[in-house]
Amino acid sequence: MSAGLRSIHGVTHYEPERAANGYTLFAPMYGRNIWLIDMWGTIVHRWRVENLPGNYGQLLPNGRLLYAGRTLPPAIPEFAGNGGQLAEYDWSGKIVWEYRDHYLSHCFAPLANGNVLVAKWRAVPAAIAARVQGGQPGTERNGEIYGEAIQEISRDGKVVWEWLTYEHLDPEIDVIGPLHPRDRWTNLNSLSEMPDGNILVSFRCINTIAIIDRTSGNIGWRWGPGHVAGQHHPTRLDNGNILVFDNGAHRAYTTIDYSRVIEVDPRTNDIVWEYKENPVFDFNSFICSGAQRMPGGTTVICECTKGRLFEITAEGDIVWEYVNPFYYEHPIFGVNNMVFRCIRYDDAYPGLRNADLDPERYVDLNALVPKRFVRSPRSRQALRTRYDVGTVVKGGH
Repeated sequence: MSAGLRSIHGVTHYEPERAANGYTLFAPMYGRNIWLIDMWGTIVHRWRVENLPGNYGQLLPNGRLLYAGRTLPPAIPEFAGNGGQLAEYDWSGKIVWEYRDHYLSHCFAPLANGNVLVAKWRAVPAAIAARVQGGQPGTERNGEIYGEAIQEISRDGKVVWEWLTYEHLDPEIDVIGPLHPRDRWTNLNSLSEMPDGNILVSFRCINTIAIIDRTSGNIGWRWGPGHVAGQHHPTRLDNGNILVFDNGAHRAYTTIDYSRVIEVDPRTNDIVWEYKENPVFDFNSFICSGAQRMPGGTTVICECTKGRLFEITAEGDIVWEYVNPFYYEHPIFGVNNMVFRCIRYDDAYPGLRNADLDPERYVDLNALVPKRFVRSPRSRQALRTRYDVGTVVKGGH
C-alpha cells in the first residue's frame, strides 16, 4: 500500500439518499477491539475483548456481541482460521457466556433455537485421506489431512448434533485446488442457518458452496468448481438465490488476480448478478472478505486485505466507502489494516434499540479520522473518481 493510500482513512464517500443507512460492525483481524461505526465513520461503540479475533463479531438481537476469539498457542499453528473461544459479551464488554475448545476453527452461526453452530478441526481417517485428490503433493501435516466437524452446541456446552465432512464428501469429486496444500481437505470458512433449518456452508480449498440437509445429513445442493475460487460468506437471499464473495484465489481459468461478488440461482446454477471493478484487479482480496445484501437492494462488501468496506447499488455505483484506520503487525503480512468481515445493522435492529450510541464517549478516537475526503455525488461526477468504475454483469437484482 502506498504512503498516499495510507493517509486516507475513515469514510471516503457517502451518498445518504442511496445508501442503506445504519451502523456497521467490524473487527480488525489483529486487534482486540470490535468497532461499531455510523455512516460517517464515527465510532459509536467499542468492545474490548480478551483474545484476537478468530473471525469476526456478530451483534445478536438481544444487544449482545457473539465473537470468535483466537486462543494462543493455536491447536494447529500451520492453519489460518484458528479459533478456540466463542464468547458472548454484553454491551459493557463483560463475558456472559463462553464456550472453549482448542480445536475450534473460525466459523460460527447462531441458531433460531438459541444454540450455536461451530466448526472444529478433525483429522480425516487415513483410508479416506489416501483417496483425496488434488493439492500440492507431499504437503500433508505429519502425513495427515484435516477436515471439520460441524457441531450444534447448546447453551450448557453440550454437543447436540454433529456432521463430519469426511463422512459426506467424495474424495474423488471434492478435489483440492491444485495450488492448495494437502494439510486441509476443505477449510470450511462460513456457516449459516437457512429459513428451513438447513445449513449453508463454504469450503474454500475445494471451491464449493453447499447446502447440508439437517435431517438426513446429505448434501442437497453443491456448486462452485470452475466458477468460484477460494470463496467466502455465502448467504441466502429473500428471493432464494445465494450471494457470495468470490475471492478468486488460485482461479484456474485466468492468470489475472481479481475478486468479485456474485448472486447464484441454486435452481438453475446460473450466475444472475455479478459485481467486479474496472480494471478488475482494483478489487481483489485473496483471503477472507464477505458481502451482505441490504433490504433496499444495495450490497455491503468487505474487501479484507485492503481494510476496505463499501456499499454498491444493483447497478454497481459505490454509495458508501470506509477504509479501516486501525493497523496491526502480522508475522506474514506485515503492517496491515485487514478486516475479515463487516455487518451492517439498520436503525431498527432490535439489538440497537436501547443501546448507548453516543460518539462523545470516543471523542479522542474520532478526532483521529478526518472526514475531509468525503465526496458529494456532484464532485464525484465532475472528477470522474473511481466510484464510477464498478461493473455489473447480467443486470440488477
